[in-house]
Amino acid sequence: MNRFYHLAAVAFSSLLVVACSQQPAKPVALAYPPTALPDSRPVLTPDTSKVSQFEAFSERETSRPSQVIETPRVDNLWDRLFSLYRLPPSKHPRVQRELRWYLAHPSYIKRVQSRAKPYLYTIVEEIERAGLPGELALLPVVESAFRPSAYSHQRAAGLWQFIPSTGRIYGLEQNWWVDLRRDVHASTRAAINYLNKLQKDFDGDWLLALAAYNAGEGAVKRAIRRNRRLHRPTDFWHLRLPRETRAYVPKLLAVAHLFAHAEEYKIALEPIPNHPLYTEVQVGSQLDLILAAKLAEMPVEELYRLNPGFKRWATAPEGPHRLVLPMEKVELFQEKLAQLPENQRIQWRRHKVKRGDSLSRIAARYDTPVQIIRQVNHLRGNIIHPGRTLMIPVARTGKLPYSLASLNRVAPVLRAKERRTVYQVRRGDSLWKIARRHGVSLRQLARWNGLSTRARLRPGQRLIIQGGKRIKKPNRKTRTVHYKVRKGDSLSGIAQRFNVSVKALRQWNRNQIGKYLKPGQRLKVYVGKRIST
Repeated sequence: MNRFYHLAAVAFSSLLVVACSQQPAKPVALAYPPTALPDSRPVLTPDTSKVSQFEAFSERETSRPSQVIETPRVDNLWDRLFSLYRLPPSKHPRVQRELRWYLAHPSYIKRVQSRAKPYLYTIVEEIERAGLPGELALLPVVESAFRPSAYSHQRAAGLWQFIPSTGRIYGLEQNWWVDLRRDVHASTRAAINYLNKLQKDFDGDWLLALAAYNAGEGAVKRAIRRNRRLHRPTDFWHLRLPRETRAYVPKLLAVAHLFAHAEEYKIALEPIPNHPLYTEVQVGSQLDLILAAKLAEMPVEELYRLNPGFKRWATAPEGPHRLVLPMEKVELFQEKLAQLPENQRIQWRRHKVKRGDSLSRIAARYDTPVQIIRQVNHLRGNIIHPGRTLMIPVARTGKLPYSLASLNRVAPVLRAKERRTVYQVRRGDSLWKIARRHGVSLRQLARWNGLSTRARLRPGQRLIIQGGKRIKKPNRKTRTVHYKVRKGDSLSGIAQRFNVSVKALRQWNRNQIGKYLKPGQRLKVYVGKRIST
């Protein structure tokens, strides 16, 4: 027993010595706020043989929002954006070439910043929430110069330049009323989902993901397979890709570097506050946008600029029923909207069907699609009878201000110094016919008017034609002859026979005359008097 007490006393003495040799630990509550816990991860000692991997790890860790200690709020959106950068910097000659271009065009940099101001906070917020590299928030600089109404001849639209098929895959609805590819909030979320998918497909390589965003996954994967066959590197810089794509990624890296080092390059950054200037407001049902502007006490032009996804005079009947409004207008708008009866949100016109009327004619008159008239009036087909009254939703001001949206996307591609013609579409017209008549290419005409080359036109629609030489219509004394080419005929011989120039003959038959004339071919000739043929 004595031996037991002796051993216990020795053990107690040893513990007392060890405890006295250590400093007392500070209470956790004094070092950390009650809602946070100390980081229990072990301290990592970098392996000097793998410095680049450790640096990359450190960049990823510091770029994430801390879950332990709340970081102070950044007042400048630019600083917040730069803190999210994660793409590896590059001094590749292609990046330097793009950087020199941006530096040589300071007016472009200034213009892009001004356009980005209403949208950049939303984009940075979504990019950060998704954990993507901050540089991607500047991708609209490369894609669309931050113009939501941008439209390419390849039918890509919006800040992020989605083509119709990809837009639909990522939930961007496109119909008569709305094109969500031009909706900043919807298209940004879609672009983030698409970019996230691409970086997973390419094992986390963001440069390859960006190349695929521009050229398509198939083009990038084919280039990778080719380099593997040739035992060459398969990173972005060594792939044989389309010329546009080879410049696309360097443009983003260059503009991201330029903004982050603006002071060094003597570029003035336009201050953008790190808080939302605009927000989405749910309206619940279809709403006339002219009326919405009045409720918010703001110019209708500003409303359309903040909501570029709307193509018509109201939100779509089936939604989305939301508007983007300035923060200071939200409360006033919601108060007035709550006082407005739902049946007064849209203006209706009663149309009594007359003999000779058709749904297509009525739709063209009120600028409303046939399917909307059928839906509202519960019609199963296109047959209507004289005497019936149809209810038709119409804009409140006759000529619709949504033309602003189409003009916005047309204006940047027009050159101010050239003569412009406004052409009103007639029944039977097509883009190809109008282009041919005015001596311009189909692609040019489509690009000037923000249309696809396969777009359908409606009578009364107005098109802008830049430059171009209008071919004179034959006057009343002129008759049209359809000449059948015979064996041995030549253009000069036919022109001489009808007393016209070879140039005029080519213009009249632009799509008929190839390198050689073929017997049996019919040519159109405008002549001033009857000629024996």
